Amino acid sequence: MSVFEAIADPVRRSILLTLVDGPTRVVDLCSNLSDAHPISRPAVSRHLRVLTDARLVIAEDRGRERHYRLDARPMDEVRRFIDELTPTGEIQPSPSAGERRLPVPESALDALDTEVRRTVKQRPRSSRQPTTATNDQETA
Repeated sequence: MSVFEAIADPVRRSILLTLVDGPTRVVDLCSNLSDAHPISRPAVSRHLRVLTDARLVIAEDRGRERHYRLDARPMDEVRRFIDELTPTGEIQPSPSAGERRLPVPESALDALDTEVRRTVKQRPRSSRQPTTATNDQETA
């Protein structure tokens, strides 16, 4: 899964923002997400699997617990894309030390989620074998 598909979902973006503060267990992620996104532990685990597949999250076993931590290196692909959209002469204000700021407003990625879901639904249809003139002649 691509980084863009992984960050298209608002719940996964919330998980990433939580992981910025350091490694976290699934139980802790559920409690942190409960205000904005009431979600079950299995659902959080599925989101973490998607983020792990996109190489944005790394799972570490610590005794009987599994802690998830952010690996922001794959986000460089998104940064490069956003840099291409930014005019070269435009100066971006840098956030203060205690302030976390996404490079784009979080709501701007919601439409990406819709587009990714639509594309995924269309994939199985496009994988069918196209009929050729030879196949049409044989059936005639």
